[in-house]
Amino acid sequence: MRTVVPFDPRNPNSRLSPVLDDEQRRSFAAAMLADVLDAVRGAGGDPTILATAPLDGDVDAPVSVDDRSLSEAVQDEIDAGLPVAVVMADLALTTPEAVGRLFDAGGSVALAPGTAGGTNALVVREPGFTVDYHGASFRDHLVAAERADLDVSVVDSFQLAVDVDDESDLVDVLVHGDGRARDWLADAGYGLTVRDGEPVIEPNA
Repeated sequence: MRTVVPFDPRNPNSRLSPVLDDEQRRSFAAAMLADVLDAVRGAGGDPTILATAPLDGDVDAPVSVDDRSLSEAVQDEIDAGLPVAVVMADLALTTPEAVGRLFDAGGSVALAPGTAGGTNALVVREPGFTVDYHGASFRDHLVAAERADLDVSVVDSFQLAVDVDDESDLVDVLVHGDGRARDWLADAGYGLTVRDGEPVIEPNA
């Protein structure tokens, strides 16, 4: 399945700036992107990176550059031909099995919600669906499908639900991840410790 992977190389994962500097964030984002591309290919998908700017260095996938808003750029990809999947580049826990569940889900539209109310991945099979990634996009996408008279499947997957936005999400990467993103954190000296009864990430832990 044709699969679009949106990626911002300019200032990736800005909310990780308290723990990772600019260069580290770019390197870590590249590791997560590689994990997502591996998972998409492992599920039988054909990924293209939808980047907001040209990428530095080689990547193992075609790159399409579009600096418009995420919603506008993704909508054009949907309108270009169906079926199409969209899988975010910061899903550090995703696996071929999880992406395969997305690809195999029934319905005219399949949605994989994120833990904070966003839409981390989707498949569109029928025309008429409009994306809007602002705010609580999962709820908005359910409404958009209903308005277009399209049936929806919801893919309940922990691996697709966890997107890496802030420091607390790095705990999930270290605990549950087994790909390049987890290896990057370990190689950079980050580990888990418990503070006030809660697991947290610390350098040289």
